[in-house]
Amino acid sequence: MTDGRGDDTPASAPPEPATAGGVYGETWVYESIVGAIPGIDISDRLAVVVQFLLFEAGVLVLAAVYDLPGAILPGTLAVLVAAAGSAFMLDIGKRARGPGVPPTYRRLLFASSIEVVLGVLSFVLLMTYLFVWDPRDGATLFASLLGEQPPVVPSALALLVLWDVCYRIGTGWWAAVVGLWRSLTRDLSPEAADRLAGVDVRTLGFGVLQAVLLPFLWGHPVLVAAVAGHVVAVVVVTTVSLYVLRN
Repeated sequence: MTDGRGDDTPASAPPEPATAGGVYGETWVYESIVGAIPGIDISDRLAVVVQFLLFEAGVLVLAAVYDLPGAILPGTLAVLVAAAGSAFMLDIGKRARGPGVPPTYRRLLFASSIEVVLGVLSFVLLMTYLFVWDPRDGATLFASLLGEQPPVVPSALALLVLWDVCYRIGTGWWAAVVGLWRSLTRDLSPEAADRLAGVDVRTLGFGVLQAVLLPFLWGHPVLVAAVAGHVVAVVVVTTVSLYVLRN
């Protein structure tokens, strides 16, 4: 059977093997990692809460031990953005795997793992800025948060949280782009369109949430432009996708 635009999933095709995150090959890499941890079977909500509490405890404890009070608020907001990204990803994943959703959209969204590629690219560019470009301008962002000689353990945690944020940013951008492609090219039932509109709304909401990082990047115009540009791009792309779905 087809939707008239290239989705060809035989009606009699046997179901694919299931995993903790849904159908094999149709999960975020984040979901696959969580589902692959042996002996752990917790709800999505609890997984997000545990993620936030563990990282936030690390921020607070290390800030106290190494006397880094200026790192608490930006660190907490970065942890919040990462945890919120996990929540949005899990919700988007459930909606995108719902009935009536075009298989080609699901495969492109999940199985390509392009969100990881975008996350890695974002992280590499951020590291290049922090440790190559930024030091040329005097006081660096890293030094303003962790001191002129950043201690090893807080630095490691900061880089881990930054990777988490970059991965979520890559995921948000990929969800927005694929969502627009789906809205423009796929034939959707009213029920599927409503469900996928929920995906776009959540993608847009997560993009806007990332703007909370901007005040801590002030004075670093390259980072401000990158984050603000990403937020604006996600808002524009998902808004167009929503308009197409609803009209």
